[in-house]
Amino acid sequence: MVKILLAALCGCLCWAAVAFAGVDINRATARELTSLHGIGPVKAEAIVEYRQKNGRFNSKKDLLKVKGIGPKLMEKLGSEITITQ
Repeated sequence: MVKILLAALCGCLCWAAVAFAGVDINRATARELTSLHGIGPVKAEAIVEYRQKNGRFNSKKDLLKVKGIGPKLMEKLGSEITITQ
């Protein structure tokens, strides 16, 4: 019984870690980007296109270089996005 409870707890913790990890804007597909608050299909495609033309984002603030993304949207995204190098 204890093993079952520990396995269930471990599974829940793993799920929570994935759920709160955020979307990596350097690796996410357009479809994954649309899961972000305020990012629809058009902005998601713009992010992917920008990344393809200019390379990886070095910081979250680099997202401001994408047409259609301004300071207010960046504030809304907050911790929903992550950056990997």
